[in-house]
Amino acid sequence: MLLRMSFICLSCLGVFSQSQDRASLSRSNDPTGRCVYTFTVVNPQESSCPGGSSKSETDEIRTRLTLLEGLVSRLIAGGGSGASSGGLRHSDESVQEAYAQVTKERNQLQLDQEHLNTQVQRLQRTLAELSLEAEDLRQRPCEQMNTSAGALHENRHLRGYHFKNTSYQEMKAEVREVPASHLIPAGNHSFAGCGELVSVGDPVLHRKADGITGKYGVWFQDPDPEGPYYTRQTVWRIDAVGKEVRQLFVYEDMDQFSKGFPMKVLVLSEPVESTGATVYQNSLYYQRRRSRTLLRYNLTSESLEARLDLPHAGFHGQYPYSWGGYTDIDLAVDEHGLWAIYSTSKAKGAIIVSQLDPQSLEVRRSWETKIRKNSVGNAFMICGRLYTVASYTSPNTTISYMFDTLTNESQAIAVPFKNKYRYNSMVDYNHAQRKLYAWDNFHMVTYDVRLGGTGQSRS
Repeated sequence: MLLRMSFICLSCLGVFSQSQDRASLSRSNDPTGRCVYTFTVVNPQESSCPGGSSKSETDEIRTRLTLLEGLVSRLIAGGGSGASSGGLRHSDESVQEAYAQVTKERNQLQLDQEHLNTQVQRLQRTLAELSLEAEDLRQRPCEQMNTSAGALHENRHLRGYHFKNTSYQEMKAEVREVPASHLIPAGNHSFAGCGELVSVGDPVLHRKADGITGKYGVWFQDPDPEGPYYTRQTVWRIDAVGKEVRQLFVYEDMDQFSKGFPMKVLVLSEPVESTGATVYQNSLYYQRRRSRTLLRYNLTSESLEARLDLPHAGFHGQYPYSWGGYTDIDLAVDEHGLWAIYSTSKAKGAIIVSQLDPQSLEVRRSWETKIRKNSVGNAFMICGRLYTVASYTSPNTTISYMFDTLTNESQAIAVPFKNKYRYNSMVDYNHAQRKLYAWDNFHMVTYDVRLGGTGQSRS
């Protein structure tokens, strides 16, 4: 037995000497507890045994991964001719990717440059317009001095009203208690029936704004005031330039308005959008900033009493007049009541006229016209008819279009109209005064109008 064991060991050593490090010796106990020695020798003739274990496959995979890692290391180190050509191919692909990225960034920079050039040109045009306005102001020093004096008087008056002269406030309250019939000229109580617009007179200047916030705005008189607190003689004004427009200036009459002496300044609880506001029956109607919400502000109680989103109306620059200014919703008053002039996406920018309930702001009825809102400078209502101004800058333009809500008929007209100061941002009609009120490039003006079959215009 010992001899046989020695022979097996010598045979194993012979094989081990041939295979060297490809052989291994292990020792373990069998199920009966006997010690068993096991030699393992790699056969150089067979790469794998049929039905071999998964461990051999794992070893083979590990070997292949080792070879791949070695190949990658040689490629990185640049060793070997084959590795060098592979590295060159990899380098070429990287260069191409880098070139494509640089080209993409260059094209984007060119687009950005074109966009910036466009903005620079727009700013240059704006600067040129402001320079022309400044030159025009320099050429009229007397008017500037008068305007400054008016501003000084207004500021002094406001300081006195808010902080010092309380007796002045009490005197104003006493004057307001006088019946309106004693304050309003008899000629303004009533007027003849409605008719079509025949002519518009030359603009009459009543006031010039003092600062840049008065570039454009809205001003008006209430054609149908209720009660003695405010009358048809009361003048209302809002400077519409600014991000948070809330101040409503109140003047006792046109004389105090021209002198720049407000009797009161109301601060609205919600900001105003643009120049579409109006006053009617002791309420201020206006559009809330950056929304299609209409508001009714009671001027007597100084509180908001109604609000409503105008259905589907564009706002904040979607469908303005041609001069811009976020004039998407323009509120107007005439002999038939309260109106809204606006557009919707469904109308594709065409003017829609809606009659509103003065209390709730609900839409009573709407009419869609064929004229695009951004093609006209402004619009107003007279006797249930919509009229549009062709241009807001041309000194001699026309009222070029009329739509009748009573007959659903429209027609082109040519009633001469003057933009004396060449930037008309607001045109509204007052049926009690039979005048158009306008805000033309810092200047607050009125126009007498004449309607067909109603006699001459009223002063």
